[in-house]
Order: sequence, then C-alpha cells, then structure tokens
Amino acid sequence: MLEKCTICPHKCGIDRTKQIGRCKSTDKIKIALYSVHNFEEPCISGEKGSGTIFFSNCNMNCIYCQNYEISQLGKGKEISIEELSQIMLEQQEKGVENINLVTPTSYAIQIIEAIKIAKKRGLKIPIVYNTNGYESVETLKLLEGYIDIYLPDLKYYDNELGKKYSKVNDYFKIATEAIKEMYRQVGQPMLNKNGIMKKGLMIRHLILPNNVENSKYILKWIKENIDNNVYVSIMAQYFPTYKAKETEDLNRKLTKKEYEEVENYLYDLDLENGYIQELGEHEEEYVPKWEI
Repeated sequence: MLEKCTICPHKCGIDRTKQIGRCKSTDKIKIALYSVHNFEEPCISGEKGSGTIFFSNCNMNCIYCQNYEISQLGKGKEISIEELSQIMLEQQEKGVENINLVTPTSYAIQIIEAIKIAKKRGLKIPIVYNTNGYESVETLKLLEGYIDIYLPDLKYYDNELGKKYSKVNDYFKIATEAIKEMYRQVGQPMLNKNGIMKKGLMIRHLILPNNVENSKYILKWIKENIDNNVYVSIMAQYFPTYKAKETEDLNRKLTKKEYEEVENYLYDLDLENGYIQELGEHEEEYVPKWEI
C-alpha cells in the first residue's frame, strides 16, 4: 500500500519505499517521543495518565501548530514495527489508561501491524487514535477493530480556512465524512466506573482568533449530525507560534469576548457531554484546565 500511497486524502501516489510522501514520511515509522501524559481531557488521562506516542510529520501544514518541530520539521527517530509494539507494552506496564497515538495518520498501516503484535503479547488497554481529522474513510475502515477511541479534530467549517491555514483542500467535507465513519465504528462513549473512556468518539475543536463564526458552525454541525451523547472538547489554548506569528489574523491569543461567545453558544446548543478549556489570564498559562 505504501508503494503507491493513498493512505490519506491527499492520495499523492508516491512510492514511500523510495521517496518522501506529501506528509514528509517514508515507509519507516518515525516518532518524536513517548510519555505518560496527564493533561488530556479527564476521561482520557484520568489519574494514571495517557500513554502517548507522538509520531513525527503530518499530512497537514497548520501554520499555528504548537508541535511544529515534530509535525512540520520532522523531529524524531525512525523505529521498526516491532519496536513500536514494544513501546505500547512498555506504556501499559506504567499503568496508563490507554495508548494514545498522536498524529498517526501517515503510519496507519504500520500501526495496525504493531497493534497485532502487541495484542498477542498481552496489550489490553484501549487504543486512542488522536488525529487532525483529515483522514481517508478507506484507511479508517482498515483500522476498524484496532481502535477503541477516536479523538479527531474538527478544525474548519470554511474550506478556505483549511487552504489558508493548513494547506489542505476540502477539509470540512473530508473530516466530517471521516468522523461519521469513526462514529459508526465505535459509537457512543462508554466510560468505566471511574469516568475513564473505554470506547467511543470525542471531537475536539480549537478556537482560533478572529474565527468565532467558524467555531459556531462546527458546533452546530456536531449537534445536527452526530448523536447528542458524543463528547465534545472545546480548546481555548491557542497562542501564536510557528508561522502564525507573522500572520495578521492569527498573531494574537483569544480575547475573553471571543472565548465567551463560543462558550455561550455551546451552552445554547445544549450538547450533553464534553469539556471546555478555561482561558488563561497570563501569557504563560497554556496548561489545560478542563471543566465539564
């Protein structure tokens, strides 16, 4: 499949065994780090933390990416499928709630093989697919049965924003079709007695400065197209970094007014489940503080 790659919606057709794809990836898995992460949403991290694995490179080119050294500049090291499966088992041994695959899209096929190996060796905790939402439905179907929790972004309602900020075409159409497929696979969120998600879908959305209407349209679409029991996570942690610092409409943090307008709209929609992130008052406050 990687010899004429159509893993993601770009369908660039490049032979990744010989060349670098549109996502800057070859046929080798590349990761930047793996760690126990305590700052995801409470139903993902819990008290024990989420076993994150940060994959290098990305099939989007967001000019405001807070992990741009990993996603855009390719920081990381190559590992084998066997090594990836071992990392999953090591994370489980640390007592984490789940294995959290961050920006996994380019390596979906290799990840399936690593999960197969890890499960044969005793991997039992849920697998989280933590994605930008720009996914191919065909690839997602291959992941069915291997992924327990889908954690996609839904970034843009306006496709022009996708082109301007992330260099992708038809973002909204592609991401919403992908999210519907994710929901078909895993359904309504299932939580254990401690409030930890074991299976299901949670949709994330980052509020961007000067783009409140985009956020409203995203929330309205979720309300009208996905079951009301789905979890929604609204993030207010935006700050200008990478190329956004030189982009006029993105070169500042959110204002309190922007944040409150989206927050009020969320409550008006009466979505039943989810989280909204508090807006930090000081420049250094980017640590998530989640409220139900």
